[in-house]
Amino acid sequence: MGPPFARLGQIAGFSILIHWSAMTANCRSAAIAGCVRAAICCAAIGFASAAQAEICKYVDSDGNMHYTNVAPEKGWKKLSCGVGEEPRNDKSTKLTPSPAGFPRVDADTQRGRDDMRRKVLTEEVSTEEKLLGEARAAYGDGAPPPLPEEQKDAQKYAARLTKLRQAVSLHEKNIEALKKELAALK
Repeated sequence: MGPPFARLGQIAGFSILIHWSAMTANCRSAAIAGCVRAAICCAAIGFASAAQAEICKYVDSDGNMHYTNVAPEKGWKKLSCGVGEEPRNDKSTKLTPSPAGFPRVDADTQRGRDDMRRKVLTEEVSTEEKLLGEARAAYGDGAPPPLPEEQKDAQKYAARLTKLRQAVSLHEKNIEALKKELAALK
């Protein structure tokens, strides 16, 4: 790296550079102040342009969601704008009543459906718990005995361990999700 220079200006396409140590103290402080002002201006411009970039949520004609800060294609419907924007309480977001003649479910029928759903979810939890027990037994606390074909090939053994660990993790996640679903039932 060469000696530090301060650029004073440009005359006829040539830059005028002065060696830092050749500058007087006043000139140095002026150069530093100029650099600080330039950095502050650049930062201010950067923050201003970032603040104006508004991300909007659109849905296209195929039903796909898009998030963008540029003008969308024709046929896209604007759903919301701004990060973390809460839905507005205006006429466009209010729920519309069911149309006349729309089928309604009585409370007993709905209760029966909820009971059936609870029963199915409970059965799924018990099945997943059984599968988790089997997966944990096969995994053998991370050190199952190698199969005969794995005794000479460590990669095969490592691949089987990875699959067994993934199976245990999958069943644990399934049980957690099913229990959340059960807890959400009325």
